[in-house]
Amino acid sequence: MPKTIPIRQCLGCRIQKPKNELVRVVRSPEGTVSIDGRGKAPGRGAYLCRDSQCLRKAVRSKALERALGVPIPEDVMERLRSEMEAADG
Repeated sequence: MPKTIPIRQCLGCRIQKPKNELVRVVRSPEGTVSIDGRGKAPGRGAYLCRDSQCLRKAVRSKALERALGVPIPEDVMERLRSEMEAADG
């Protein structure tokens, strides 16, 4: 039986995509926020397309903060911005 790929929704554009095409931002059980490169870290996850437009929309609407239930630290935002800009090419 073929393995099913989980589908997740981007917080910016609200389009559903396979989980492996999205960036996962996770709030750990201790409350720290980080980017989860492998997609397996424990905690509450929120997903974004690898696109700076989606990040801007999610920040503007505070969707990322709402999804994780905590303010997003500036260092995590900077890492997300640089990762998205690199993906934009």
